[in-house]
Amino acid sequence: MGLGRRALLLGAGGLLAGGAAGCSGTAGTGAAAVTRSSGPLPTTTPWRPDRDDVDPAVKARAVEVVEAIGAWPAGQGGVAAAKRRVAALGAAPSLVDEAGPLLPVADEAVLQVIDAQYGGILADSASVLVVCRQWTPDHRTGTTGTTVDVRLSRARPRWEVTALHPARPGAAVPALPAAAREVLSAPRIVLPPAAAADIRSGHVHESVLRALLRLAGTYRMYVSVIRSGHPMDVFGTDRPSDHPRGRAFDVWQIDGHAVVDPATSRRLVETFMRDAAAAGSYNVGGPVRLSGGAPGQFFSDATHHDHVHAGFTA
Repeated sequence: MGLGRRALLLGAGGLLAGGAAGCSGTAGTGAAAVTRSSGPLPTTTPWRPDRDDVDPAVKARAVEVVEAIGAWPAGQGGVAAAKRRVAALGAAPSLVDEAGPLLPVADEAVLQVIDAQYGGILADSASVLVVCRQWTPDHRTGTTGTTVDVRLSRARPRWEVTALHPARPGAAVPALPAAAREVLSAPRIVLPPAAAADIRSGHVHESVLRALLRLAGTYRMYVSVIRSGHPMDVFGTDRPSDHPRGRAFDVWQIDGHAVVDPATSRRLVETFMRDAAAAGSYNVGGPVRLSGGAPGQFFSDATHHDHVHAGFTA
């Protein structure tokens, strides 16, 4: 993790005070971010994988394609220009047609990757969940953006991006339960755009909301994924994931410390994982293999090297 990204991560709410943000590094909460209504768009920071990641190259490849589609200088909007940018990376221009909410329709846009975490990684294929915010002249609040499930296959000289699956949270419901409203307003629960939209859609289970609120009593959490933007099945299997059913959440940063960073205290991560289990999760995964708990309650693998997963029953 470069100094620039570390400074961004540790900045107020993960966003620099001067209004810089975007789809790389760490964005702030849905409520914080940038509130200017005029003037230049925020300055963003290119996202870089941690050198101690399981496979930094696969994340870098996924992110560069998303950044090429979702950010462009004034006068270079439009699908044709986006396809040229993607082609310049050696990726398929047709990927632009799958970009959904990131499609270049404005005259100018900036993008900040908040985090890129694994949706799954195997020997020859991977899913990287690229979590980001986007600003355009018409949308300067930092509340727009998405999470893109980027699918890749191993190739030489670099991983090949084969598909993009942007989050589809669904429309907001007119009335939310109290727990959902509390999570959306909790200052210690930092939500990216897709995760906040998931909650506003009313499709997130009460057990998830209550666990988030309980954990927020002890930790400041940066959530990466709740429901949308995650693979439908556990990657590489035909087992349905708890995420699309609104029964799971992932956290990539705890109290200002990225889970993937080897400098982050393993005791902090372990304690957070145990507290997630105590908050009701039947299935807690992370970079640390824990003992105890119910059979199968704790697990660790390469996919969860960079975040803590908490799943819940209906």
